[in-house]
Amino acid sequence: MSNKEVSNYGDDEHDPITYSGENNEYIHIGSTKVRKDELLSAFGGSLYTGVTAPPVHKFANPGPLGLSAFALTTFVLSMINARAMGISNPKIVVGLAFFYGGFIQLCAGMWEIAIENTFGGTALSSYGGFWMAWAAIQTPGFGIASSYTDPVEKNNAIAFFLLGWTIFSGMLTLCTMKSTVAFFSMFALLTVTFLLLTIGDYTRVLGWTRAGGVLGVIVSFMAWYNAYAGIATPQNSYITIKPIFLPGGKA
Repeated sequence: MSNKEVSNYGDDEHDPITYSGENNEYIHIGSTKVRKDELLSAFGGSLYTGVTAPPVHKFANPGPLGLSAFALTTFVLSMINARAMGISNPKIVVGLAFFYGGFIQLCAGMWEIAIENTFGGTALSSYGGFWMAWAAIQTPGFGIASSYTDPVEKNNAIAFFLLGWTIFSGMLTLCTMKSTVAFFSMFALLTVTFLLLTIGDYTRVLGWTRAGGVLGVIVSFMAWYNAYAGIATPQNSYITIKPIFLPGGKA
Protein backbone atom coordinates (compact mmCIF):
# COMPACT_ATOMS: atom_id res chain seq x y z
CA MET A 1 0.00 0.00 0.00
CA SER A 2 1.55 3.32 -1.01
CA ASN A 3 1.56 6.47 1.10
CA LYS A 4 -0.89 8.01 -1.36
CA GLU A 5 -3.27 5.14 -0.83
CA VAL A 6 -2.91 5.52 2.93
CA SER A 7 -3.78 9.20 2.70
CA ASN A 8 -6.84 8.48 0.60
CA TYR A 9 -7.92 5.88 3.09
CA GLY A 10 -7.62 8.52 5.80
CA ASP A 11 -10.25 10.64 4.07
CA ASP A 12 -12.83 8.37 5.66
CA GLU A 13 -13.96 10.23 8.76
CA HIS A 14 -14.59 6.94 10.52
CA ASP A 15 -10.96 5.81 10.18
CA PRO A 16 -8.77 8.91 10.69
CA ILE A 17 -5.06 8.47 10.13
CA THR A 18 -2.46 9.95 12.44
CA TYR A 19 1.28 9.46 12.76
CA SER A 20 3.59 8.97 15.74
CA GLY A 21 7.19 8.13 16.51
CA GLU A 22 10.40 10.12 16.26
CA ASN A 23 10.33 9.99 12.46
CA ASN A 24 6.61 9.40 12.05
CA GLU A 25 7.37 5.74 11.50
CA TYR A 26 4.06 4.61 13.01
CA ILE A 27 0.68 5.02 11.33
CA HIS A 28 -2.54 4.96 13.34
CA ILE A 29 -5.54 3.84 11.27
CA GLY A 30 -8.44 4.23 13.62
CA SER A 31 -7.49 2.11 16.62
CA THR A 32 -4.87 0.10 14.69
CA LYS A 33 -1.17 1.00 14.99
CA VAL A 34 1.29 -0.28 12.37
CA ARG A 35 4.75 0.64 11.14
CA LYS A 36 5.00 2.31 7.73
CA ASP A 37 7.38 -0.34 6.45
CA GLU A 38 4.84 -3.04 7.27
CA LEU A 39 2.50 -1.50 4.70
CA LEU A 40 5.11 -1.92 1.97
CA SER A 41 6.13 -5.18 0.35
CA ALA A 42 7.23 -7.53 3.08
CA PHE A 43 10.58 -9.28 3.10
CA GLY A 44 11.41 -12.98 2.99
CA GLY A 45 10.38 -13.72 6.53
CA SER A 46 6.72 -13.24 5.75
CA LEU A 47 6.76 -14.99 2.34
CA TYR A 48 5.07 -12.01 0.67
CA THR A 49 6.81 -11.43 -2.65
CA GLY A 50 4.70 -8.62 -4.13
CA VAL A 51 3.97 -5.06 -3.16
CA THR A 52 0.94 -5.76 -1.03
CA ALA A 53 -0.11 -5.10 2.53
CA PRO A 54 -0.75 -8.19 4.65
CA PRO A 55 -4.49 -8.76 5.09
CA VAL A 56 -6.19 -8.10 8.38
CA HIS A 57 -6.42 -11.43 10.18
CA LYS A 58 -6.23 -13.04 13.60
CA PHE A 59 -3.27 -15.30 12.82
CA ALA A 60 0.38 -14.74 13.61
CA ASN A 61 2.81 -14.86 10.69
CA PRO A 62 3.24 -18.57 9.82
CA GLY A 63 6.14 -17.94 7.42
CA PRO A 64 9.01 -18.27 9.93
CA LEU A 65 7.61 -21.58 11.19
CA GLY A 66 7.45 -23.04 7.70
CA LEU A 67 10.89 -21.72 6.80
CA SER A 68 12.37 -23.13 10.02
CA ALA A 69 10.84 -26.55 9.38
CA PHE A 70 12.23 -26.53 5.86
CA ALA A 71 15.65 -25.30 7.02
CA LEU A 72 16.28 -27.89 9.73
CA THR A 73 15.16 -30.88 7.66
CA THR A 74 17.17 -29.66 4.68
CA PHE A 75 20.22 -29.08 6.86
CA VAL A 76 20.32 -32.61 8.27
CA LEU A 77 19.74 -34.37 4.94
CA SER A 78 22.21 -32.10 3.14
CA MET A 79 24.92 -32.85 5.71
CA ILE A 80 24.38 -36.54 5.00
CA ASN A 81 24.33 -35.99 1.22
CA ALA A 82 27.63 -34.17 1.60
CA ARG A 83 28.93 -37.21 3.53
CA ALA A 84 29.86 -35.07 6.54
CA MET A 85 31.65 -37.13 9.22
CA GLY A 86 31.43 -40.09 6.86
CA ILE A 87 27.67 -40.53 7.41
CA SER A 88 25.75 -41.86 4.41
CA ASN A 89 22.62 -43.44 5.96
CA PRO A 90 19.76 -40.88 5.71
CA LYS A 91 17.30 -42.71 8.00
CA ILE A 92 17.77 -40.16 10.81
CA VAL A 93 16.00 -37.63 8.57
CA VAL A 94 12.81 -39.71 8.22
CA GLY A 95 11.28 -38.50 11.49
CA LEU A 96 12.04 -34.89 10.65
CA ALA A 97 10.71 -35.32 7.12
CA PHE A 98 7.40 -36.75 8.32
CA PHE A 99 6.72 -34.46 11.25
CA TYR A 100 8.71 -31.19 11.06
CA GLY A 101 9.64 -30.61 7.43
CA GLY A 102 6.48 -32.45 6.39
CA PHE A 103 3.49 -32.06 8.69
CA ILE A 104 4.48 -28.81 10.44
CA GLN A 105 5.48 -27.16 7.17
CA LEU A 106 2.21 -28.30 5.58
CA CYS A 107 0.31 -26.71 8.48
CA ALA A 108 2.25 -23.47 8.01
CA GLY A 109 1.35 -23.54 4.32
CA MET A 110 -2.33 -23.96 5.11
CA TRP A 111 -2.14 -21.00 7.50
CA GLU A 112 -0.55 -18.98 4.71
CA ILE A 113 -3.60 -19.83 2.59
CA ALA A 114 -5.82 -18.69 5.48
CA ILE A 115 -4.17 -15.26 5.47
CA GLU A 116 -4.61 -15.00 1.69
CA ASN A 117 -0.97 -15.53 0.73
CA THR A 118 -1.07 -17.70 -2.40
CA PHE A 119 2.70 -17.89 -2.86
CA GLY A 120 3.43 -18.78 0.75
CA GLY A 121 0.68 -21.38 0.83
CA THR A 122 1.83 -22.98 -2.42
CA ALA A 123 5.52 -23.04 -1.49
CA LEU A 124 5.29 -24.25 2.10
CA SER A 125 2.52 -26.79 1.50
CA SER A 126 4.32 -28.20 -1.54
CA TYR A 127 7.66 -28.61 0.20
CA GLY A 128 5.85 -30.13 3.17
CA GLY A 129 4.46 -32.66 0.70
CA PHE A 130 7.95 -33.18 -0.73
CA TRP A 131 9.37 -34.12 2.66
CA MET A 132 6.55 -36.53 3.46
CA ALA A 133 6.91 -38.13 0.01
CA TRP A 134 10.68 -38.45 0.51
CA ALA A 135 10.13 -40.02 3.94
CA ALA A 136 7.66 -42.50 2.43
CA ILE A 137 10.30 -43.60 -0.09
CA GLN A 138 12.72 -44.19 2.79
CA THR A 139 10.19 -46.14 4.90
CA PRO A 140 10.13 -49.90 4.20
CA GLY A 141 6.47 -50.15 5.21
CA PHE A 142 5.43 -48.21 2.11
CA GLY A 143 7.21 -50.71 -0.11
CA ILE A 144 8.32 -48.04 -2.58
CA ALA A 145 12.07 -48.55 -2.59
CA SER A 146 11.79 -52.34 -2.30
CA SER A 147 9.52 -52.50 -5.36
CA TYR A 148 12.53 -51.77 -7.58
CA THR A 149 14.66 -54.86 -8.24
CA ASP A 150 16.96 -53.04 -10.65
CA PRO A 151 19.09 -50.41 -8.84
CA VAL A 152 19.59 -48.45 -12.06
CA GLU A 153 15.84 -48.23 -12.58
CA LYS A 154 15.41 -47.11 -8.97
CA ASN A 155 18.02 -44.35 -9.33
CA ASN A 156 16.44 -43.14 -12.57
CA ALA A 157 12.99 -43.08 -10.95
CA ILE A 158 14.32 -41.01 -8.04
CA ALA A 159 16.00 -38.73 -10.58
CA PHE A 160 12.60 -38.13 -12.21
CA PHE A 161 11.18 -37.38 -8.76
CA LEU A 162 13.90 -34.82 -8.07
CA LEU A 163 13.69 -33.36 -11.58
CA GLY A 164 10.03 -32.53 -10.99
CA TRP A 165 10.96 -30.65 -7.84
CA THR A 166 13.74 -28.88 -9.74
CA ILE A 167 11.20 -27.57 -12.25
CA PHE A 168 8.77 -26.56 -9.50
CA SER A 169 11.48 -24.73 -7.56
CA GLY A 170 12.56 -22.91 -10.70
CA MET A 171 8.98 -21.75 -11.21
CA LEU A 172 8.83 -20.40 -7.66
CA THR A 173 12.17 -18.67 -8.16
CA LEU A 174 10.65 -16.65 -11.00
CA CYS A 175 7.99 -15.45 -8.55
CA THR A 176 10.61 -14.10 -6.11
CA MET A 177 12.43 -11.81 -8.55
CA LYS A 178 10.88 -8.70 -7.01
CA SER A 179 11.38 -9.67 -3.37
CA THR A 180 14.70 -9.46 -1.53
CA VAL A 181 18.22 -10.66 -2.27
CA ALA A 182 18.11 -13.27 0.51
CA PHE A 183 14.67 -14.61 -0.42
CA PHE A 184 15.39 -14.83 -4.14
CA SER A 185 18.81 -16.38 -3.53
CA MET A 186 17.30 -19.07 -1.31
CA PHE A 187 14.93 -20.27 -4.03
CA ALA A 188 17.50 -19.91 -6.81
CA LEU A 189 20.08 -21.99 -4.92
CA LEU A 190 17.42 -24.52 -3.93
CA THR A 191 16.66 -25.02 -7.62
CA VAL A 192 20.33 -25.66 -8.33
CA THR A 193 20.49 -28.02 -5.34
CA PHE A 194 17.64 -30.13 -6.70
CA LEU A 195 19.31 -30.13 -10.12
CA LEU A 196 22.62 -31.39 -8.69
CA LEU A 197 20.84 -34.14 -6.75
CA THR A 198 18.92 -35.09 -9.90
CA ILE A 199 22.16 -35.43 -11.87
CA GLY A 200 23.68 -37.39 -9.00
CA ASP A 201 20.93 -40.02 -9.06
CA TYR A 202 20.79 -40.16 -12.84
CA THR A 203 24.55 -40.57 -13.33
CA ARG A 204 25.13 -42.41 -10.03
CA VAL A 205 28.23 -40.25 -9.54
CA LEU A 206 28.62 -39.47 -5.83
CA GLY A 207 30.36 -36.15 -6.52
CA TRP A 208 27.15 -34.60 -7.86
CA THR A 209 25.18 -35.68 -4.81
CA ARG A 210 27.86 -34.36 -2.46
CA ALA A 211 27.87 -31.04 -4.31
CA GLY A 212 24.09 -30.91 -3.90
CA GLY A 213 24.55 -31.63 -0.20
CA VAL A 214 27.01 -28.79 0.28
CA LEU A 215 24.75 -26.36 -1.55
CA GLY A 216 21.78 -27.67 0.42
CA VAL A 217 23.51 -26.74 3.67
CA ILE A 218 23.87 -23.19 2.36
CA VAL A 219 20.19 -23.15 1.39
CA SER A 220 19.19 -24.29 4.87
CA PHE A 221 21.08 -21.40 6.49
CA MET A 222 19.46 -18.98 4.07
CA ALA A 223 16.04 -20.37 5.04
CA TRP A 224 16.92 -19.82 8.72
CA TYR A 225 18.07 -16.31 7.86
CA ASN A 226 14.74 -15.51 6.21
CA ALA A 227 12.89 -17.09 9.13
CA TYR A 228 14.82 -14.93 11.58
CA ALA A 229 13.96 -11.87 9.49
CA GLY A 230 10.31 -12.64 10.12
CA ILE A 231 10.74 -13.22 13.87
CA ALA A 232 13.21 -10.58 15.04
CA THR A 233 11.74 -7.14 15.77
CA PRO A 234 13.07 -4.08 17.62
CA GLN A 235 10.75 -5.11 20.44
CA ASN A 236 12.29 -8.57 21.02
CA SER A 237 15.88 -8.36 19.78
CA TYR A 238 18.85 -6.03 19.50
CA ILE A 239 19.76 -7.77 16.24
CA THR A 240 17.28 -7.31 13.41
CA ILE A 241 17.61 -7.72 9.66
CA LYS A 242 17.24 -4.91 7.18
CA PRO A 243 15.99 -6.37 3.88
CA ILE A 244 17.86 -5.61 0.66
CA PHE A 245 15.22 -5.36 -2.04
CA LEU A 246 15.78 -6.40 -5.63
CA PRO A 247 14.88 -3.85 -8.37
CA GLY A 248 11.13 -3.37 -8.39
CA GLY A 249 10.70 -5.08 -5.05
CA LYS A 250 9.83 -2.02 -3.00
CA ALA A 251 7.39 0.75 -3.87
